[in-house]
Amino acid sequence: MRLLRSSPVSPGAASVGDVLVEAEGLHVRFGARAVLAGVDLVARAGEVVALVGPNGAGKSTLLAALAADVPAAEGAVRVFGRPVAEWTAAELALRRAVLPQAAALSFPFTVADVVRMGRAPHVTATPLEDGRAVAEAMAATEVTDFAARPFSALSGGERARVALARVLAQRAPLLLLDEPTAALDLKHQELVLRLCRERARHGEAVVVVLHDLALAAAYAHRVVILRSGRVAADGPPAEVFEDGLLSEVYGHPVEVFPHPRTGAVVVGPKRLS
Repeated sequence: MRLLRSSPVSPGAASVGDVLVEAEGLHVRFGARAVLAGVDLVARAGEVVALVGPNGAGKSTLLAALAADVPAAEGAVRVFGRPVAEWTAAELALRRAVLPQAAALSFPFTVADVVRMGRAPHVTATPLEDGRAVAEAMAATEVTDFAARPFSALSGGERARVALARVLAQRAPLLLLDEPTAALDLKHQELVLRLCRERARHGEAVVVVLHDLALAAAYAHRVVILRSGRVAADGPPAEVFEDGLLSEVYGHPVEVFPHPRTGAVVVGPKRLS
């Protein structure tokens, strides 16, 4: 007799303010080296949370732990209120979508093929639903015009946008993005962060690793500053982006001042000339 397994159930719509992912007392170790030490973090539906800090602070490791790609040595990570270990891979794929730092493929998939991979968790979706999700994700990231090109033939920035389109096509309510703007020009950096805010307005939670403090200040609802595997500050950019703290964390003079037109926080390195 053939045994039939039920398809994983998609999560219901989240309400703004619902906790979609949280870390509590999180420790992560790679061998004998402690990478994260007692990190607490919460991301709620309707907000963009930026993880910032210098190289080696633990940003990518924290994102990977939230995605259940890196195990906790101590503490807990919960997605939709349940420990990550209690979800199957298929169930997690319906709840969180992950964008790694680098996107590499060995086979000559087209751009449209790569974006369509984001639909794999939706085993009960109709072809029409899959097609609509793929088309909308490609349009949002401005990759529709080269849908038929091989992914391997794209520039680094084009690949980054295609990888983001795959994540958007997955339509998970929790987006975990690792340096999505690193390879992008100014226009597309702004595009990506606007998409993050748009997804948050639609009730999703976005946790994004950023090196650009100006982008974090402009688009994040909350910023978590990491230093040596610990949280140095957590709050709205206007509250936690402070000259002294940032200068200490980054080991370089940083200045924070209001934008002359909007009054929003502007962050940049302090230069003598």
